[in-house]
Amino acid sequence: MKKKSMLIVLAAFLIVNSFNGQVRSPAMKNEGLRAGLAITDITPEIPVMLYGYSSRKAPSEGVHDPLYARAVVFENNGKKVVLVSSDLGSYSNDVLAVFRRSILEEYNLRESELFLSAIHSHSTPILSLNKENGNPNNIVYTDGLNRKLLNLIGEAFRNLRPVQACLGTGSSPVGANRREMRPDGSITLGRNPYGPTDKEVLVMKILSPDGKPVGGIFDYATHATSLGPRNLMVSGDVLGISAQFVENILGNGLVAPVFAGASGDIDPWYRVLPEFNPEPGWIPEPVLLGTLLGEEVVHVFRNIRDTIAGGEIVTSCSTINLPRRIQAKDAEIDAAAGQATVPVNIIAAKIGEDVAFIGFSVEMLTEIGMKIKAGSPFKYTFLITHCNGYSGYLPPAGLYKEGGYETTSTPFVIGSGETVAKQALRMLYDLK
Repeated sequence: MKKKSMLIVLAAFLIVNSFNGQVRSPAMKNEGLRAGLAITDITPEIPVMLYGYSSRKAPSEGVHDPLYARAVVFENNGKKVVLVSSDLGSYSNDVLAVFRRSILEEYNLRESELFLSAIHSHSTPILSLNKENGNPNNIVYTDGLNRKLLNLIGEAFRNLRPVQACLGTGSSPVGANRREMRPDGSITLGRNPYGPTDKEVLVMKILSPDGKPVGGIFDYATHATSLGPRNLMVSGDVLGISAQFVENILGNGLVAPVFAGASGDIDPWYRVLPEFNPEPGWIPEPVLLGTLLGEEVVHVFRNIRDTIAGGEIVTSCSTINLPRRIQAKDAEIDAAAGQATVPVNIIAAKIGEDVAFIGFSVEMLTEIGMKIKAGSPFKYTFLITHCNGYSGYLPPAGLYKEGGYETTSTPFVIGSGETVAKQALRMLYDLK
């Protein structure tokens, strides 16, 4: 009888302390946080169709700045999380399914342990594996990218070593609200300098045991769209250029993965320009803005003093199937016509008591992102969009009445943004 009671108590403990397949155990020896980083070039070597503008019909005509994928792996007591930042527009759901399956199988990962994200640059290759309708060059590029990402993550795992992680925040004016009101009261894509904007630049410094900086993860909320549909040069745009700047300035092989925050209604201060301006003495706007953001990252990085407490890793993921809005206009969403719901993938991870990462397969408008960050129980919350697929724009309920591109193109019914925010906060509190 005594033995039976003990078994009941043990079972109850495991149920209470388990979370998405991971079991928390206070008695488990804390072997300390380890991290490994890696970077690989993913610049297309052949002309490809570029992402993001349906009016652009011609393939790329050259490369302004190289594209990279960067990975960081965190591990502690056998628990791990993999974050991948790639200088791309987004991972369509069909491409994600292939890539995610190969990565999870290759490295024996759970779905809750992989953040596969894009910085949403509109001057990067469209990913496609569709041999019937896809551009042949883009299909070749996508096939090669799958193998590059597998190798990249493998290198990050091989680079695992004990680390110390430190956090800090700054602020940047690079992003601006783009929902500009016309004289007649309608909303157009432009610049609204008085609209809501998340200016926070969130930075993690990763140090090796000897105090050498090896990584600089950062997160900022802006579209990477300072270049418009007339541009045919491959570029990481503002976010890609900012990461290269940080790596060049800090040097010594440091890797700086960058993630796009909640920026569905945030564009760079200078937006959708036709080209890199070649005028003598002129600093092209993507370079100017990328450098400005990069300099803030470096300022924060060099002054960080806040070391995170603990290194326990806990992860979770969920998919919410939200009612589909009938009048969706987005081309990718229209292709899925007939489906009654739209899936939204959410993934969350905590590292220690102070830091959380939470990713979404949507273009989340900044108001929702700011609400999630404000409500998070963690001191530092990296909010990542275009993560683990693409489901469309996610506006807050209050903007549907106003109209504008984001609300007319969304596949989601009113109130969906609030539903996602509640689920995200629930997941963050469960991690805590």
